Amino acid sequence: MLAVNLPNNRSIMATNKKKSTKSKSPTLKDQIKSLNDNLNDEKDKFLRLFAEFENFRKRTAKERLDLFKTASSELMTSLLPIADDMDRALNEFKKSNDENLIKGFELIYNKFHDTLKSNGLQLIDVNKGDVFDSEKHEAITQIKASDKKMIGKIVDIVESGYVLGEKILRYPKVVVAN
Repeated sequence: MLAVNLPNNRSIMATNKKKSTKSKSPTLKDQIKSLNDNLNDEKDKFLRLFAEFENFRKRTAKERLDLFKTASSELMTSLLPIADDMDRALNEFKKSNDENLIKGFELIYNKFHDTLKSNGLQLIDVNKGDVFDSEKHEAITQIKASDKKMIGKIVDIVESGYVLGEKILRYPKVVVAN
């Protein structure tokens, strides 16, 4: 577009500039607003992703810790019959009069149980006369109660129960008065 009259050209160009500035001004504001909205959306996505990653990291760390705590559960379960046999043997040795034999076996017995304890295995505390709880005990039989006070209570402990961490490996097997 070539104009013959120079002053007219200037005036035309000046009006074009005014029109273009007026039309660009709202567009720039809209662009800035749009960019700010996009920036806020990206910040929100980043924060959500970061929080999700942190939750994942914490969850996997907890799962790994739980796995380490219970990783030896199969080994501990297979050692429980040996612990039972050692308990029975200690009770039989205590019936004999040979002090050296009792002391020697008690050393082995204590070392074995201390090793199990140091690896997280704990004996579930059950005593005669405790109230039977089906959540904590396994009743293998019931006998008639000699006294009304003993109804629903543990009369005898047949097999000890063990817990590894928070997981029960074996419930104590008990006899309950009925």
